[in-house]
Amino acid sequence: MYRKKIKLMPILFLLPSIALLLVFIYIPLIQNFYNSFFDFSVFSQTKTFVGLENFKVLLTDKVVSVALLNNVKYAIISVVFQVGIALVLAYILEDRIFSKIAPFFRVVYFIPVMISISVIALLFGFVYNPQMGLLNSFLELVGLESLAEVWLGNSTTAIYAVIAMSQWQSIGFITMLFIVAIQKIPKELYEAADIDGAGKIRKFFSITIPQVREAIFVNTLITITGSMLVFNEPYILTNGGPGFSSMTMSVHLYQTGFVKDNMGYASTLAVIIFILTALLALIQIRLSRTGKDD
Repeated sequence: MYRKKIKLMPILFLLPSIALLLVFIYIPLIQNFYNSFFDFSVFSQTKTFVGLENFKVLLTDKVVSVALLNNVKYAIISVVFQVGIALVLAYILEDRIFSKIAPFFRVVYFIPVMISISVIALLFGFVYNPQMGLLNSFLELVGLESLAEVWLGNSTTAIYAVIAMSQWQSIGFITMLFIVAIQKIPKELYEAADIDGAGKIRKFFSITIPQVREAIFVNTLITITGSMLVFNEPYILTNGGPGFSSMTMSVHLYQTGFVKDNMGYASTLAVIIFILTALLALIQIRLSRTGKDD
């Protein structure tokens, strides 16, 4: 009896988390797949079965192609800045030369992370203001007034303005994660490299990057999945406009479900977002071979 109780104990500890996952993740996920085969609104008492009709509409929806492209742009730029630049910043801040001032810069880079994304979006709305915004005023100050734009009102620049704001807000968080990973690297490796006469760039590529491979994978996964689910930034700054030039899949889903009141098609969009995000995560896991010995 005592041995049986010991075996049951881990299961009992897992039950609350399993119940939460079922109620808030897996059951809604299955329900959403089910809803994607129906046509209904928020307040409709019945659902009309339409089979794969919503998925056929998806293939001819021009907004979806633009939104997917914007999500891809978001992901590529975010990986470059939030993973690439953040890793370089973390490496610089952990250098012995900057040991005295590093704590100050850690706080400076992390402050945007602690500010609500809604507040930051409103702040950048003033920064991008074409008449009195800081960005255009700065360009005029340095003699580059020809580069001034209506950043959020131009269909070409709107999505890049949104992405730039997101990088400013998020890069500090990823930098802190890399700093923690770099601090765990044995100092003996760097000391041996110093004896061999290796420079800082050589040590970065030969020691730091291989040693933080797991952190690179995790941060890349967080960044790419976050880019596929991004909603707050484009919704607050541009609401997907002008037109639908800065639309993302999550904003399109919201507008379809809660503005146009087409919950069936919104469920289909949610299914596509889930499938794409899951596939990208699986590809990353496969390519990175994280957790496996070389």
